[in-house]
Amino acid sequence: MSAFIPWKVVHIELSENIPTLPAEPRYQGLHVVFWGHGIPLGHQEILAAQLPMPATEVANLGLQTIVPAVGDLMLEKGFKKPLPEVPKHLIEKTAPDFYELMALERPFAKLEGYFSQPSEASVSVVICTRERPAQLIQCLKSLQNLSQPPQEIVVVDNAPTSEATREAVAQIPNIKYVRETKPGLSVARNTGILHSTGDIIAFTDDDVVLHSEWLTRLLRGFDHPNVMSVTGLVLPAELETEAQFIFEKALGYLNKGYFTKTFDRQFFEQMKSKGVPAWEVGAGANMAIRREAFDLVGNFDERLGAGAAGCSEDSEFWYRLLAEGWVCRYEPAATVFHYHRSDSETLKHQMYHYWRGYVTALLVQFVRYKHWGNLRRLFVNLPMYYASRFVYGFLKGLKSFNRLLVSGLLGAFAGVIFYLQNRQLPR
Repeated sequence: MSAFIPWKVVHIELSENIPTLPAEPRYQGLHVVFWGHGIPLGHQEILAAQLPMPATEVANLGLQTIVPAVGDLMLEKGFKKPLPEVPKHLIEKTAPDFYELMALERPFAKLEGYFSQPSEASVSVVICTRERPAQLIQCLKSLQNLSQPPQEIVVVDNAPTSEATREAVAQIPNIKYVRETKPGLSVARNTGILHSTGDIIAFTDDDVVLHSEWLTRLLRGFDHPNVMSVTGLVLPAELETEAQFIFEKALGYLNKGYFTKTFDRQFFEQMKSKGVPAWEVGAGANMAIRREAFDLVGNFDERLGAGAAGCSEDSEFWYRLLAEGWVCRYEPAATVFHYHRSDSETLKHQMYHYWRGYVTALLVQFVRYKHWGNLRRLFVNLPMYYASRFVYGFLKGLKSFNRLLVSGLLGAFAGVIFYLQNRQLPR
C-alpha cells in the first residue's frame, strides 16, 4: 500500500492581491480556503497536477466557490435587499471577469461592515484542558490576539496528573486557573460556568487556534433574545497525516459549511419524528451560550462528553434548548482552526468514543422527552448509515476508513451499555 501523501492547507484573501499557486511536489494537492475581508466563504481542493495555477485562474476558481456564501451573507433571510445591478456587458460574457464582479458595490466591504457592530454583553471564555500544555499555550496566545477581548478567560484543568498545565497558564497574564479533579469534559465545562461571570460564556478547546475576529462574530449571532447559543466554523489547521485527512474529508464532523443557519422550533418540529440532528448546530470547540440558558434547561449532562460516554454533551444541550422553544444559530464567520488527531490509533479511539457518546445521547434525549425519533435514529438510521459507509469504503479501497467504522460501530454498541449502567445519574 502506498504511503499517504499530505495535503497543504492554503488560505487566500480575495480582497487582496491574489497569488499564483506554485507547484507543490511534496503534497498531493492544496486544500484552499477562500476568504473575503477575513470572512471564510468556501474551500476547494486543487490537485498537484493542476499546479502551478496562475492568479487569474485562482481568482475565477475563487469566484465560483464563494458566490453562494456571499449571497447568503448579503441577502438576509434569503433576500433582504436587491441584488446589485450587473452591467449588460458582464451578463453577455460566458466567463465573467473576477475583478470586474468584485468591484460591484464592493461586496466584501459590505460583508465586513455587517460584522463590525460591537456587542455590549460581558463575555467569559472557558477552555477545558487535560495534559496538553503545549497546545493550550498556542490556543491562549491566539486569545491574546482577538480584536475584541473577553472580560475574562477561565482555564479548567481537568483531572491533572502534573503541574504542567498550571505552569503553562502562569506564563500568560490575566488567565483564571481552576483545578477540577473529577474527570469529564461536561464536569469541567460545568465548573467553568460556575467560576465565570460573563453574560455570555464562549467555549473552545485547547487544540484550536482562534481567528482574530472569532469572538466579535460569534457575539454577532446573538441578535435576538431568543437566540441562546451560537456556534462557528471549524477549519482544519493542517492535513499532514492520513488520520487528519480522513477525519476532515471522509468523516466531516466539524465543518458545517459557509452558510449561516438558524435552528428554531419549526426546524425541531419538522425533524422530531425522524430524530432531530442537533449535532448539525455546530461543534463544542466553537460555541457560545447565554448564561441564562443554563438556568432555563440545566447544565451539561455529566454522563456525556470526553471522559464519560465520549461526546455529544454539546448536541444534547442544544437539543434541550430547541425542545424548549429556544433558538440556536450557526455563524461560519466565527472561525477557529482545529488540529485533528494526527495518528490512526488515536483517531480509532476517538471514533469509538464519538459513537458511544452519540448513542448515549440519543437514549438520554428519548428518556427525557419521549421523542420517538431518537429511537428511529438509533435503530433505523444508524444501521443504514453504517451499511452505506462500509460500501463506500469497500468500493474506494479505503481499508483505514473501514477500520475506523468498525471502531465506531463497537462504540455504538458500547453506548447502549453505558447508558444502561448510568441511566440513574443526575442530569
